[in-house]
Amino acid sequence: MKKEVLLLTGAGQIGMAIARRMGSGKKIVVADKKPENARAAAELLNGAGFDALPREMDLGSRASIQALLAEVQQLGPLKMLVNAAGVSPSQAPIQAILQVDLYGTAVLLEEVGKVIAPGGVGVTISSQSGHRMKQLTPEEDEQLACTPAEELLALPLLRPENIRDTLHAYQLAKRCNEKRVMAESVKWGARGARINAISPGIIVTPLALDEFNGPRGDFYKDMFARCPAGRPGTADEVANVAELLMSDKGAFITGADFLMDGGATASYFYGPLRP
Repeated sequence: MKKEVLLLTGAGQIGMAIARRMGSGKKIVVADKKPENARAAAELLNGAGFDALPREMDLGSRASIQALLAEVQQLGPLKMLVNAAGVSPSQAPIQAILQVDLYGTAVLLEEVGKVIAPGGVGVTISSQSGHRMKQLTPEEDEQLACTPAEELLALPLLRPENIRDTLHAYQLAKRCNEKRVMAESVKWGARGARINAISPGIIVTPLALDEFNGPRGDFYKDMFARCPAGRPGTADEVANVAELLMSDKGAFITGADFLMDGGATASYFYGPLRP
């Protein structure tokens, strides 16, 4: 008898924490652009008693996503998606951020939504950055939510001349994630499935350490020092939220984005972190 499948895209600490929380009894497919990262993550999971397979996938490529999903469906019904793949403002140029974090996430949600099993559920990891950017117009929000994925990067607000720097590109990508989840939840619902987003603040991971050591390092250190929580978060705290959203306790939650940043965004708008 085939097992239900949990697809984890992105072999980082946040995705791994969620997979450990939700993957018992399932076939876990760990997909990452770097095969060595996928293999290392699968080995860790298998060593802890899970049933994991490593696979290569490029989130910025529809063909790569489709090929992976075709293989996944041969393993068993796809019941869970954990999308934790992406790049940060200090890791990649503007175009790569838009191609992976914005376009790639839109394509992944769309393609998984075509094959997710009834009763299935997904979470995609977004970011507090999408909440710190100024509000867009209703028309721009609808464009990010509903424009066909292949046309997204041609939108005026995503043209290179309208993007200030890699942080601005990242904020736009994460705002798009939020809106895309809302629109896709309607399509997933037709299959009896749910999809939500989690927008973490500063979580101690290798990606966060890249940011701490990058050009905005002092800004990020000050952010968690002066936010209400007074500290960064952990991957397991993100998994706590994912467990709620992906379990029966979250059965009435879909199309939502959960901000969990220790109050940094609140402080940014209404507290000592105001610019």
